[in-house]
Amino acid sequence: MGKKIKKEVEPPPKDVFDPLSVESKKAATVVLMLSSPEEEVLSKACEAIYKFASKGEENKLTLLDLGALEPLFKLVTHEDPIVRRNATMVVGVMASHNDVKKSLRQLDVTSAFIARLAPEEDVVTHEFASLCLVHMAAEYNSKVQIFEQGGLEPLISLLGSPDPDVKKNCVECIYNMVQDFQSRAAVRELNVIPPLLDLLKSDYPIIQLLALKTLGTISIDRETRVMLREHQGLDHLFKILETKEFNDLHVEALGVVANCLEDVDTMQLIQETGGLRKLLAFTEVSTLTDFQKNAAKAIAKAAYDPENRKILNEQEVEKCLVTLLGTDNDGTKIAASQAIAAMCENLTSKQTIGTLGIPQLVQLLSSDNEEVKEAAATALVNLTTAHPANASAVAEADGIEPLINLLSSKRDGVVASAATVLTNLATQEPLRLSIQSHGIMTAIVEPLHSTNSIVQSRAALTVAAVGCDADARTELRNSGGLDPLIKLLYSKHDEVRRNACWAVMVCAADDPTAAAMTRLGALDILEEINLSIGRKNNFSDAALDKILDHNLPQKYSQMGFLTSSNIITDGFYDFGQVKPGVKLLSLEELSAQQLNDRRAIILVNSKTPELELTAPPVATDEKSPQDFLSSRVTTSSSSTNRKISRERARKGKGKKEEEKPKEEEPEPVMPKIVEEVPLKALWYPPVDSILVDYITEVSKTILPLPTTKEQVVALAQFVAEKMGGPIETDKLHEFSWELHISEIEYELKCNVVPIGKINKGTFYHRALLFKVLADRIGVSCSLVRGEYTRAWNEVKLVDDSPLGIPGLLLPPQVYIVDLMYQPGNLMKEGSPEADRYGRI
Repeated sequence: MGKKIKKEVEPPPKDVFDPLSVESKKAATVVLMLSSPEEEVLSKACEAIYKFASKGEENKLTLLDLGALEPLFKLVTHEDPIVRRNATMVVGVMASHNDVKKSLRQLDVTSAFIARLAPEEDVVTHEFASLCLVHMAAEYNSKVQIFEQGGLEPLISLLGSPDPDVKKNCVECIYNMVQDFQSRAAVRELNVIPPLLDLLKSDYPIIQLLALKTLGTISIDRETRVMLREHQGLDHLFKILETKEFNDLHVEALGVVANCLEDVDTMQLIQETGGLRKLLAFTEVSTLTDFQKNAAKAIAKAAYDPENRKILNEQEVEKCLVTLLGTDNDGTKIAASQAIAAMCENLTSKQTIGTLGIPQLVQLLSSDNEEVKEAAATALVNLTTAHPANASAVAEADGIEPLINLLSSKRDGVVASAATVLTNLATQEPLRLSIQSHGIMTAIVEPLHSTNSIVQSRAALTVAAVGCDADARTELRNSGGLDPLIKLLYSKHDEVRRNACWAVMVCAADDPTAAAMTRLGALDILEEINLSIGRKNNFSDAALDKILDHNLPQKYSQMGFLTSSNIITDGFYDFGQVKPGVKLLSLEELSAQQLNDRRAIILVNSKTPELELTAPPVATDEKSPQDFLSSRVTTSSSSTNRKISRERARKGKGKKEEEKPKEEEPEPVMPKIVEEVPLKALWYPPVDSILVDYITEVSKTILPLPTTKEQVVALAQFVAEKMGGPIETDKLHEFSWELHISEIEYELKCNVVPIGKINKGTFYHRALLFKVLADRIGVSCSLVRGEYTRAWNEVKLVDDSPLGIPGLLLPPQVYIVDLMYQPGNLMKEGSPEADRYGRI
């Protein structure tokens, strides 16, 4: 009987756990499984969490609150590829939540996800690692980390991935990265252009769009545009523009083309290949408002280059732009106006647009959109600058009234541009008069009050352009415009201060305006400006001189000269030299002062005051000195009030005649007037009857002389004769003119001495009298004050031809007139004898 062999089965090891299938409906339980040492558990847990996170933002926040993010991030670098993949999927999905992104930044995850872009990783890992980087690259600090950790190179490599999701995520991440200039330079070095151009052929519009957006950003840099041109990128772009099915990509494609148009070489290439004409045709017929708007912006950017403007003009871009002005979209109108403004740097374009587009631009000035108004006004600024025909076209299109209306706009750019257009128009007298008739000076007051320096500058310039007309100055004065204009002289902005000085110089052309500006402190601030090296400008000297031209006593005392155009009139007085900034007292105030030892004030006055019916008789030498210097009458300070007084006097006279039959004592006229018109008695300077005689005499004897030279010589001799005769050079110290002047002062009990009473006068007395009499008979001469009582007159005379050629006209020469030593001797300026006479 054989033996039966029994086979024994060995029991399993004690430390091995039988497979267990675990199901859980709680996320917290699955999160705990992320700490398992088993790859299979980790993989399934990540898979379950991925499904949970994909259902919504709330679930992502729940996982974050459960502490899942940190263990998940550790699994991203797990040695098992499936675990790595699934963990990357979860984090990639969760990264779209802002709170998750904040936590990821704290964990410094970028380097781990860049590593997941390695070629050995599978496509799904690439997809979700790049997705996580997309979300992280939306924030600046993470962009810097990705850049510094070398993330751009693997991202660019994966643009050629066979998976469209990977392509989409990588190009989107690159687009976020290149918003920073460092990344733009880096992707250019990494040759990103070819793979981006390949993406334009994708079947997925989102990939094409992202590629175009990325190209639009990096083509801001000129070097990138060169690379794009070298890789025939423009061909790809124009193929998109020519394809109607890609109209959703046209705007972005145009953005890239717009950047390329800034380069002259690219512009020429596009022109040579016919692309530019196609682009303009697309723009005119496109139904996409954004496309038209961006096309106009592209033209504007390109037009900043002179060569580009020439090319655009050759392609008749002006017609396209004028067409765009008529669209219904405000953004397109604005962009077209800006492009027109840029193209106006080309004279031919300026003329073409002026003919075609000015009426449309004028219409836009009345738009409800303030930006449209500003863009249209700016275009008109460039169109009318140095172009009279376009300026006239604006007026013919009824543009003056809307331009003036724009001066009250709350938008500074609108006001500044409108003021500039009006300034351009005002260079032509007919247009200036038309502008003035629309109340420009009243409307400009508000811009003068502006706090914007550009508005202030342009408004002052408008005042300078229009203020050359007397009516305009009167309107400005009556509208309260002088006060803000004078305040602009205090501006810290050089251009504002310069234009304000210009406006003051122009407006100071008449006495009322100059006097009003003086009362407002213009003289003080202009003197202060001219003493400052940094604040002085080309017009501050001229403005000060212009105001002083209407205050000749101040000018002569302060500046020490009067030009031939400064005609001395009655009421002038020579106070003597004063320092800049010192204001003269009025003649009335000086006359009221007690007699002192200061030099005499020389008065010029041959005018009899307009007296009332009972005015005292004209002063004569027989009157007392005090009466001579204190002529006072009861009258108004203005000619209007004097007319009223005379009218009332006439009424009083009529009443007196009616009452004659009653044989009553007629009522005195003067008290009656004072009763009806209670005016303050005005002071008038005393009449210099001797000066009146001088003027009469020279008018009869010297004025008829045939030549200016003869008149000058005769007048010099006349002045010298009236003021003590010729003086020998070596006996000048014996000529006691000081005592004579003191005697007159004592006689008059006043420091003010009428020039006619001076019988012994020195240099400055004689020079003043010569200027006074020369002005009365029309002999042109200047008056210059020297040092130590010296003063002299300068005249311009034409010498006889040295060659004896009949009809040969030589330029006039300046001569100093000798009034002291050899009266009538004419000394050529700069000669030794002239220097001895006046300057030594």
